[in-house]
Amino acid sequence: MKAGTWVSPRDGKVLTHADVIDRAGRSQVVLLGEQHDRADNHRWQMHVTAGLLAHRPDIVMGFEMFPARLTPVLMQWSDGQLTEAEFIRQSEWNEVWRFDPELYMPIFRFCRDHAIPMVGLNCRRGLVSEVGKDGWDAIAETQREGITPARPATPEYRQYLFDITGGQRADRAAQSPDDSAFDRFVRAQQTWDRAFACRIAQVVRQPGEPLVVGIIGRGHLEFGHGTPFQLTDLGITASTVLLPHDSGVPIVPDVAEAVCFMAPSPNLGTD
Repeated sequence: MKAGTWVSPRDGKVLTHADVIDRAGRSQVVLLGEQHDRADNHRWQMHVTAGLLAHRPDIVMGFEMFPARLTPVLMQWSDGQLTEAEFIRQSEWNEVWRFDPELYMPIFRFCRDHAIPMVGLNCRRGLVSEVGKDGWDAIAETQREGITPARPATPEYRQYLFDITGGQRADRAAQSPDDSAFDRFVRAQQTWDRAFACRIAQVVRQPGEPLVVGIIGRGHLEFGHGTPFQLTDLGITASTVLLPHDSGVPIVPDVAEAVCFMAPSPNLGTD
């Protein structure tokens, strides 16, 4: 399939770029998945956002990479108040994310060049660990960062998470997705899912109801599990998931509203 071709995973039909962008622009939220170490994924996210900006000038960009407490720094960056070195330092990039910043700088520069507001979607890592270990009810109200309890995972999501983390193996404590030994991982994953959803919902409900574009790892988005599921629980029902897709890899039905084929590359992480 030619690079840049969009396909519907629902029925396998080829879609036009214009139609995908037009439909996505009518949503409340557009969620753009990624593999974190893939430069081509981040360029794709930037190009899709540029298309959305042509339809919706009221875009707000939300990033998994940053905890919500750093949103003031992100706003300073998008307002042109920080140099790139200041942005990396003040956003605590090397502490909160640690991937090569150059993978993401094109989309960060795009936001600055177009004065697109940026917000952090994440929570502190400690909260994820604490919920995973002890459950949500064990977390003091003052430590919840404004995040509400996640709607429990569906059996389908538990199966998905079990499969992508290695499935059944002799060296694994959890021997099925329903095994109680798997609960800790599911609770932790859902803490992230819910945190992203809560931050996005807060922005959607701002005056004027801006379009929120979420830059999030694809494991939180595929098949409508994760963050889309939690958004629906929060009353945000019009979300669109778009994913990049590698040539030669079968398209799994219903993995997203649309997938876009990436150009082949011998060095996907740093090209």
